[in-house]
Amino acid sequence: MDYLPIFLKLTDEPCLVVGGGETAQRKIDLLLRARAQITVVAPDITNHIHTLVKRGRIDYIRDQFYDEYLDKTRIVIIATNNIDTNKRVAAAARKLRLPINVVDQPALCDFIIPSIVDRSPVIVAVGTGGTSPVLARILRAKLETIIPASYGQLAILARDFRAKVRSKLPTTQQRRAFWEQVFQGPIAEMMFSGKENKARHLLNKLLNSADPHSFKQGEVYLVGAGPGDPDLLTFRALRLMQQADVVLYDRLVSDGVLDLVRREADRIYVGKKRAQHEVPQNKINQLLVDLAKSGKRVLRLKGGDPFIFGRGSEEIEDLFHNGIPFQVIPGITAASGCASYAGIPLTHRDFAQSCVFVTGHLQSENLELNWKQLCQPSQTVVVYMSLTGLDTICKQMINHGSPAHLPAALIQQGTTSDQRVVCGTLNTLPGLVSKLKIKPPTLLIIGEVVQLHSMLNWFQPGQSELGTLQLGNTG
Repeated sequence: MDYLPIFLKLTDEPCLVVGGGETAQRKIDLLLRARAQITVVAPDITNHIHTLVKRGRIDYIRDQFYDEYLDKTRIVIIATNNIDTNKRVAAAARKLRLPINVVDQPALCDFIIPSIVDRSPVIVAVGTGGTSPVLARILRAKLETIIPASYGQLAILARDFRAKVRSKLPTTQQRRAFWEQVFQGPIAEMMFSGKENKARHLLNKLLNSADPHSFKQGEVYLVGAGPGDPDLLTFRALRLMQQADVVLYDRLVSDGVLDLVRREADRIYVGKKRAQHEVPQNKINQLLVDLAKSGKRVLRLKGGDPFIFGRGSEEIEDLFHNGIPFQVIPGITAASGCASYAGIPLTHRDFAQSCVFVTGHLQSENLELNWKQLCQPSQTVVVYMSLTGLDTICKQMINHGSPAHLPAALIQQGTTSDQRVVCGTLNTLPGLVSKLKIKPPTLLIIGEVVQLHSMLNWFQPGQSELGTLQLGNTG
């Protein structure tokens, strides 16, 4: 994060604007909405600014900038069309440790002014670090369409009842559950439709009948985080991620996905690597039970889909036996996600009429797969966790009847900016991979469909020169 988003209270605070053109005019209007006390320093001003001066809404000093004009000001906005003047004012303000915004010069700024969705007292700010104000405005326009104006009235309603709710529900967890019920139910809908009196009456009734113990029930959300790209999360997954009290996550959950979890939630890493378990599975199961029994809403965030090589069923068995409510939210499994981002269809009427998913390592250390089944023609074989056993998998398939020239692809960290696709054959792929610094997680796809990668490869990750390695004979 290049900037820490904060909301600064400027009511009756002195603010200096250097410059009197249209750009300065826009900043002045924004400061007036924040009820700041504004002084403008500029040789000339627009007609609009002149009108504000005549009405006594702002002060105006018709002059060049001098350092003494920084005395007793809270923040400085510099909006001249002279780069040297902007630099000189910024340097003088920085000596006094005053927050500075220089319009269209992010390198000189201590803070930026974002695009704003104003539903006061609800304020939504969108910033791009000064890199693209136009993009920020486009994003703001999208938010304007999905945030009703009445959200501000809903916030005022919450403010008016806040003290009463605090006295009735003593814990933070109880109050959070109560307000989520209010904001996502009929009371909020009444406010949105302009029925404020009815909403207040219903909220008062709900609070008077509220039993604090009813808000102590814990629950577990078993959520599939998908293969890595946060855009692949389901709406339901995102909603539950935003209301959890604590999250248990594994190493296959990408940073981008984890960033979408509610900021206040406690985070517990329970990841596993081959032959290295940070937290054993039985302890993860018990931790879910213990946290839920304490009244927590627990998010168990798992890479891919919880029920496809994710041991999700083992975790919810203990929840079931302990009478703990749970939800299972599917995620896009690595097979479909990584294959799609690599441009490799898992089925194709000309090449593959079936698809088989297997795991590259089992509970035992030996790779004991049904090789005869995997070597059937006209099918696609997808092997999860395949990097360590790649050489064995390819050799065994050749030994059991698959042609050595059968196309195969290894996908590293699919759907992310670090995605790499290495294409070859059963005979050549292990040698190609051994020469590269491939990092798990990986997915192995074997079958004639792999040859379509060169034509359907639509996703170009950040490291484009390494994104796809077309090596070896695939046909």
